[in-house]
Amino acid sequence: MEEKKLDVNSIIGFVLIFGILLFMFWQNQPTPEELEAEKAKQEQIDATAKAEESSVVAEKPSEEKTINFQDSTAVANYKSTIGAFGFTKASDETTVLENDVVEMKISNKGGQIIEARLKNFNTYDSVPVYLIKDGNASFTLNFTTTDNRKLDTKDLFFEPSLTKSGENQVLSMKAKVSENQFLEYRYEMKPDEYLIDFSIKSQGLSSVIKNNEPINLDWKLKAIRHSKSIKYSNRYSRLTYSHEDGKISKLSDSSDKDEETEEDIAWLSYRQHFFSSILVSETPFAKADLSSENLVEEESHTQKYMKIYDSKIPLELKGGELSYNMNWYYGPTDVKVLAQYKALNLEDSIPFGWGIFGLINRYVFTPLFTFLSSMLPAGIAIIVMTILVRLTMSPVTYKSYLSQAKMKVLKPEIAEINEKYKDNAMKKQQETMKLNNKAGVSPLSGCIPALIQMPIFYALFSFFPTSFALRQKPFLWADDLSSYDVVAQLPFTIPFYGDHVSLFPILASIAIFFYMMMTTGQNMTQQPGMPNMKFIMYLSPLMMLVFFNTYASGLSLYYFVSNLITIFIMLAIKNFIIDDEKIHAQIQENKKKPKKENKFQRKMREMMEQAEEQKKTGRK
Repeated sequence: MEEKKLDVNSIIGFVLIFGILLFMFWQNQPTPEELEAEKAKQEQIDATAKAEESSVVAEKPSEEKTINFQDSTAVANYKSTIGAFGFTKASDETTVLENDVVEMKISNKGGQIIEARLKNFNTYDSVPVYLIKDGNASFTLNFTTTDNRKLDTKDLFFEPSLTKSGENQVLSMKAKVSENQFLEYRYEMKPDEYLIDFSIKSQGLSSVIKNNEPINLDWKLKAIRHSKSIKYSNRYSRLTYSHEDGKISKLSDSSDKDEETEEDIAWLSYRQHFFSSILVSETPFAKADLSSENLVEEESHTQKYMKIYDSKIPLELKGGELSYNMNWYYGPTDVKVLAQYKALNLEDSIPFGWGIFGLINRYVFTPLFTFLSSMLPAGIAIIVMTILVRLTMSPVTYKSYLSQAKMKVLKPEIAEINEKYKDNAMKKQQETMKLNNKAGVSPLSGCIPALIQMPIFYALFSFFPTSFALRQKPFLWADDLSSYDVVAQLPFTIPFYGDHVSLFPILASIAIFFYMMMTTGQNMTQQPGMPNMKFIMYLSPLMMLVFFNTYASGLSLYYFVSNLITIFIMLAIKNFIIDDEKIHAQIQENKKKPKKENKFQRKMREMMEQAEEQKKTGRK
């Protein structure tokens, strides 16, 4: 009868909380004046975003450095400014390198990539995915010549030469001092690959470039937003790098600006959530100054850029010349693609998570989901993976429920102890420990299964938002399982919740509420000094409802299905496996048997007895 009453009270409590929540939303909805002010604020944000989009990280040639090639005087002035490199024929043109997966445009001005488009992918709003476009990136060398000119390759013209090497396209870009003296950028593109061979070499420039002045490589990129939620996408966009023989480190994903100076760098990855721009060096860079600046302050539907990445790298001359063999990678942050370049360890740039969580994602969930999604639609693959995970964890669920059943059987005796020693907390604790020890029950046995499941929980929390296999995969009403689903668009924004309603988090919240009703509800006796379990039972689903509203819908789908399966498993355990009467009989038998204390139990008992004795002595 008491359990039935508790269930009714819990349901009434849930309804009341939900009603209060709706009332608060209604009370806090904006007035017409507030809506007008919000509209004006949004217009100001949009104007700022447009102004930001027009700015460039890579310094475009300024007006005074733009050359009119029909004006011989302007050309002569340009050549006079750059000195020896004026031998290069000035021509403001671009060369295209492309295969079936990527298209690149390389400009004669600066010899650098000015556009990188991934052919097989579109953004959330069906626009082609560009990693470089509209001057958002720059790759330059700056150095001092022997006649004391400070030059930057972004101001130099390079002469292109496009040839073939078998099936590969080879583009040589040379900034010439003479026919036999030049600075060369060499690009080699292979068929169907995102990885491009790239090298920087000089020939005959030992008498042109000052040996005692630093030559600095400066690579900047302004990360373009490709996803529906810029705030969510920005959370998984980071500057990652490999250094010190394979150590992987990252700059902050949320600080306004993070800077580090590192040594022995093998590669640098400018990650833009599901896509990455990576520079690899065959000879690790001896040193680099790295920075990441966050551009996202709040959710916006119009803001284009997320972060500004910048790496300043001093290059070393050998025999007065430059010689660096490198690679460019412009492509998806997809384990299937990056795994092709195992020798470069580019897989390590994927945010699997840290410690044991990353290992679980990398070697269990990623291969499992990749296998399942190769045969099934992504949503069904998530459901099948969830079933497999829950079945694997069912022994843990059984132990947890068995512990709860034992505690339920002992509940009347514990209540008697609490009443008998209600004025003596120490004695109450001692007697409770004795009872548990005689009955063969450990209160911690219910916590341990939960702790075992924590790595699984956290690993999946990292897996779903970063799994490329989920990107733009629809399921039921969700059009992209890597982003939030929308069943209703709100005319205003609710703090912490957002401007939309996602259904999968609602379903997951309902499922976790009933799961907690089954587990917490049956043993809801309030212990002094302990958290109010009924409050936690209501709070947990509400937190999931609020905070998962902007998370990947695949994650909410997993937790919804997972909790449903767990409920069914627990019902099966309760009705067909565990017999309360048998448990009670077993406990009574355990009480009759002499029970030897282990070291931990003996130590705890002795400590409590000493504390009790000290308490009595203090009273005297």
